[in-house]
Amino acid sequence: MVRDEPPPVAASTGTRSEPTLEATEPSGDGARIDGEMDTNAGNGDPPAPRDILRVSTCETPETLAPASVLFDRYRRHHGESDGGERTLGWLTEMVHSRMLTVYTASSASQDERPPLGLATSHAMPASLVMGRFWQLRDLYVLPEFRRRGTAAALVSAVREDAVAAGATRLSLVTGLDNRPALDLYRRLGFEPVAGLASLSLDLVPRTTT
Repeated sequence: MVRDEPPPVAASTGTRSEPTLEATEPSGDGARIDGEMDTNAGNGDPPAPRDILRVSTCETPETLAPASVLFDRYRRHHGESDGGERTLGWLTEMVHSRMLTVYTASSASQDERPPLGLATSHAMPASLVMGRFWQLRDLYVLPEFRRRGTAAALVSAVREDAVAAGATRLSLVTGLDNRPALDLYRRLGFEPVAGLASLSLDLVPRTTT
């Protein structure tokens, strides 16, 4: 699935920290194309170059290979070592087992250029309402392409698919000190979830891969 979307700030999110945020209002395979947005307006920063972005879901070896390179950049950003071929194998397994949906954002005007950003998501049971919700699992944009709307285009694509799938909400977790990410998510309609704690139990020794 490919969508061309225009470009809020790039940020990264994972499962390591809190707070939890959820989209409170709703905003397929293929490509999506959006208009142009300049999210620096009003924040004192000079306008960033504008571009039309193509957001695609990755399911084939041809699309997952460049996504895995970007995913390794994301992992290194969080202190992990390069996974090499193992990264592609893991992403492929997650996609084929339906545990993750992988999205990449690329410049629509430069089709041969590698992806600029990446997001992953997955569906989760919503037990109390006997439905399902979606979680934005990972979000990463190359540093040199941030502040051009790439992150917002990726989040919008995930949100669009979550709504189409009948999800009751879209949630994520990010670091309390990740101010650019928090600002972006709130601007996109996410709100902090009060009264919840984020806890984790390691079942195997933590190793760097």
